[in-house]
Amino acid sequence: MKMKPIFLTLVLTLALLSCSKKEETKGSAELVGVWKLTEVLSDPGDGSGTFHGVNSQKVIEFHADGTVTSNGDLCVLSIAADASSSGTYSLADYSIHSPGCALSMPVVFQKEGTTLTIYYPCIEGCAARFTKK
Repeated sequence: MKMKPIFLTLVLTLALLSCSKKEETKGSAELVGVWKLTEVLSDPGDGSGTFHGVNSQKVIEFHADGTVTSNGDLCVLSIAADASSSGTYSLADYSIHSPGCALSMPVVFQKEGTTLTIYYPCIEGCAARFTKK
């Protein structure tokens, strides 16, 4: 009699775990690829900042193995494409971790359709938008 509730709990737990893995795999597949920097946001501290277009060659590439590379700095808001950097990404908390980041703080991101927004650790609001190539 006691085996039935334990068995049911085990089956439900496995079902939930398998669903979340499928969602993570789907999210990873949509993220994998090359993303080009198109806009940046710098806020002067009063909340009035807006995204504005930039002319930059900076790209970020997400790989299926959980790594991320860029021809620019992954840790700070910059349009420069003059330094290679790399790290790992997590879809569990939508973050990028790079050993090159001085503050050892993760950079967080959000993907909406073909737009990827990366939020950098800044005192004032700062972010960058990328479009999938």
